Amino acid sequence: MPVTKIGKTLLIAGFALGSSVAVAQDKPATMTGASDSMLANTCAGCHGTNGASGGPAAPTIAGMSEEYLVEVMQGFASGAVPSTIMDRIAKGYSEGEIKQLAKFYAGQSFVAGKQGSGGDAATGAKLHDKYCEKCHAEGGTSAEDDAGILKGQWRPYLEWTLADYLAGTREPTKKMKKKLEELSED
Repeated sequence: MPVTKIGKTLLIAGFALGSSVAVAQDKPATMTGASDSMLANTCAGCHGTNGASGGPAAPTIAGMSEEYLVEVMQGFASGAVPSTIMDRIAKGYSEGEIKQLAKFYAGQSFVAGKQGSGGDAATGAKLHDKYCEKCHAEGGTSAEDDAGILKGQWRPYLEWTLADYLAGTREPTKKMKKKLEELSED
């Protein structure tokens, strides 16, 4: 069956369209222009609605400072902050989207995880006052600077993060490194 001029044109157009779709699919989708809540919904599966984590694998990010959240997300994206999955997720966000997310979560109220103390809370408070209070102020509830909120975070998450610092798999800040050197394994 002979191919007509119209048939050739449609065939070429089909190949061109197919090629452009394939090329477009190779580029990661971004959410530039997305509303704050729409963008934040992408985090809810792990960090909970509005950043209030429902379990020990992921920290609550609601109420954290914008500066801290931007720094950590940039660290995940660059590979400077090791993770199991956040490095891949952070690479999918533009710089503007990271700032948008940080602003959104900084504006949310921190919600402490509902958990038992699992240990001697009074001893923990004394250790916090001795080693951590200078940066993690107000008993670990302040989000005023680049230090994360400690009080109310999931205990396993905090233990895993400290273990990463002590094992050298996550680089602490200079101030944090100095304090970690003063701590014993216990």
